[in-house]
Amino acid sequence: MEKIRKEFPVLRKGIYANTAVYGLLYDSLLEWRQEHDLDFLIDGSDMREQSLKIISETRSAVGKFFNCKRDNVALVSNFSSGLNILLEGLGAKKKVLLVENDYPSLNWSFENRDFEVAYISMTADLEQRIQEAVASDNVDVLALSLVQWLNGLAIDLDFLKELKKQHPSLIIMVDGTQFSGSTKFDFDNSGIDVLGASAYKWLLAGYGNGFMLFSDQVKNEFTVNTIGFNAADGDFDKKNNIRFAKKFEPGHLSSLIFGSLKYSIDFFERIGMDNITAQNRKLSEKAKAEFQKLGLLSDEIVQRKNHSTIFNIKADDATFHKLKENDVFCAQRGEGVRLSFHFYNTEAEIDSIVKILKTSR
Repeated sequence: MEKIRKEFPVLRKGIYANTAVYGLLYDSLLEWRQEHDLDFLIDGSDMREQSLKIISETRSAVGKFFNCKRDNVALVSNFSSGLNILLEGLGAKKKVLLVENDYPSLNWSFENRDFEVAYISMTADLEQRIQEAVASDNVDVLALSLVQWLNGLAIDLDFLKELKKQHPSLIIMVDGTQFSGSTKFDFDNSGIDVLGASAYKWLLAGYGNGFMLFSDQVKNEFTVNTIGFNAADGDFDKKNNIRFAKKFEPGHLSSLIFGSLKYSIDFFERIGMDNITAQNRKLSEKAKAEFQKLGLLSDEIVQRKNHSTIFNIKADDATFHKLKENDVFCAQRGEGVRLSFHFYNTEAEIDSIVKILKTSR
């Protein structure tokens, strides 16, 4: 990983423990973006066919990377926009189960519409509580983040798969923004019906690009009326024959922005998602053990077997400023400080953070 770390200039400035806010850009991606725009500068409209090719290749790359049928992939500017388009096509009387304090763009999108909404607390036994609620409360839709933005709590993916088997009519919708790119993932075998994500965090693709992945079942559950010439691939004859996922792309897409997503997916595949998954698992286990020794983690995180690489530690303003003074990139969230690690981080960096935390106590 040391060779890969050289791709990221920010890592020379300090310890970057802030991917949950913004995933780092890197040298080779910047070079690709510059070459792309130089081609536009020189060739003008002659780049049109190349641009359409980039968009098509991006859709294929996303589908392959997450094992989702290509025709069930929608390219969107961000998760929030894609989710709001989708929810306009869901029957208003559906009963929806949400997690308290989940990401605002997820919960607000349901709360702002005429759904019957119920909530479940974010506790150590979250999966058991969900199981009980779905079984007893006639829930139509379960919507939650795969990794919680505030404290990094990671839902058990095997649990979601089994839940879908037990309740096949349940629509499972997830926000994958704090998950996608951190761990190898197989969408078509996950039991999840909708996964939406912005790609500027763990996929390192920069702002303005994201995607929605759909199961085949979703097409029968939602009626999406969004339309535009791009959705029909610029073909008048396709107006009444637009596939479900393309309805999320009514207007033209930027080959620079979505080409950046494809470039990052290719970058991740060159590194190997097995390698990225293994490195992130090591970082998660290391950080959890060290922060737990210092008594900095909440009970619901300590009591869970598996965790993501996002941690919210008990820390006041003074500790936050101490970390910043020592060139640790991090963020204040809730009542603590959120630290988030990706494959370009090292266990030695976690040791350095622990040393700073010990001196600030």
